[in-house]
Amino acid sequence: MASFIATYQTSGGQARQLRVEASDLLDAKRQLRRRGILATKLEAGIAAPGPNKAAGASQTWQQWLEAKPSIRDKALFANKLAALVDAGVPIVRSLDLMAAQQTKPLFKRALQSLSSDVNQGGSLGAAMRLWPQVFDKLTIAMVEAGEAGGVMDESLKRLAKLLEDNAKLQNQIKGALGYPVAVLVIAVSVFLGMTIFLIPTFAGIFEDLGAELPLFTQMMVDLSKLLRSSFSLFLAGGLLVAAWLFGRFYATPQGRRRVDGELLKLPVFGDLLQKTATAKFCRTFSSLTRAGVPILLSLEIVRETAGNAVIADAISQSRTDVQEGIPLSLALARKKVFPEMALSMLAIGEETGGMDTMLSKVADFYEDEVGATAKALTAMLEPAMIVIVGLIVGSILLAMYLPMFSVFEKIR
Repeated sequence: MASFIATYQTSGGQARQLRVEASDLLDAKRQLRRRGILATKLEAGIAAPGPNKAAGASQTWQQWLEAKPSIRDKALFANKLAALVDAGVPIVRSLDLMAAQQTKPLFKRALQSLSSDVNQGGSLGAAMRLWPQVFDKLTIAMVEAGEAGGVMDESLKRLAKLLEDNAKLQNQIKGALGYPVAVLVIAVSVFLGMTIFLIPTFAGIFEDLGAELPLFTQMMVDLSKLLRSSFSLFLAGGLLVAAWLFGRFYATPQGRRRVDGELLKLPVFGDLLQKTATAKFCRTFSSLTRAGVPILLSLEIVRETAGNAVIADAISQSRTDVQEGIPLSLALARKKVFPEMALSMLAIGEETGGMDTMLSKVADFYEDEVGATAKALTAMLEPAMIVIVGLIVGSILLAMYLPMFSVFEKIR
């Protein structure tokens, strides 16, 4: 076997080299045609050293600032690649086309690296492993399962559907929690602005008129003086330090378990988080097992995508139990983190041999539950937040107008 060096251009106009092992020149040309590569030059020799893969995956401080692909970006990538592969386009050319259209620098470099590695005979899954900041274990496992089974297009379609469902769940949670947080921030900003800038003006007018300030107005004036003093700087600094300490505590495994456990105990919100985690677990696990990923590897992947440390620990412990021969439904039931209905359906799926189908139906049910709960929560919080904003603004207006009654009495 001889080595031949093929020089070709990508769809973006970049020159690339590819080593081809072939018996002769004609055999090398046939291999290139099968890969969908049009070589501009083909000669015997040793390929010029390509880019260092480790260096491609390493990050400088500028690259830390680059935006990582979102779940929706990955879903779009999987959809496009599935459509191109299904249409018979060679995978190398498909990757080149998507790299040329990609606008995010980090994702673009990753796709270019994938194209180069696959060109040199590597598998797509192995090439993705070199870019953990772009492709998570879920994506890699689905791609490797598709490569192993020869059903890459079907595996990519399942991956795209899974990522789109996960993105939809995230948006529902953000929609339910984002509105009250945004309104609360606006309300606090209005309160601070009126207290710091508006109340001192009225306090000066009342002082010039010699009006006696009511207790509530005096309290608001004193609060305004306090917020305009150096104490406010210490207060802001204390809040920043407290937020930093909380972030450090949450970054530890023990802190994350403690906080995530308390979140699951919250009324309404805890139930919403549990339903979201259940839907995500069932959907992801169902897609992985249907794609042919081994059950232990599937449990490892869903543990990393759980989004809650308590639930992740329960899945990890259940994985150990499954290794010892205990059914998954029984192992999860011992941890008491998933609803009884989901566990019952999982047990039925294990008995009938249709676990992936049953989990898919459970995921559909809980996704609908999350949507309904999020809508009900938003409908309940909207009037509550309006009342809170009204109370904040009304209290300040009341504090400013109460002294006017004593001023009117003096005028009489």
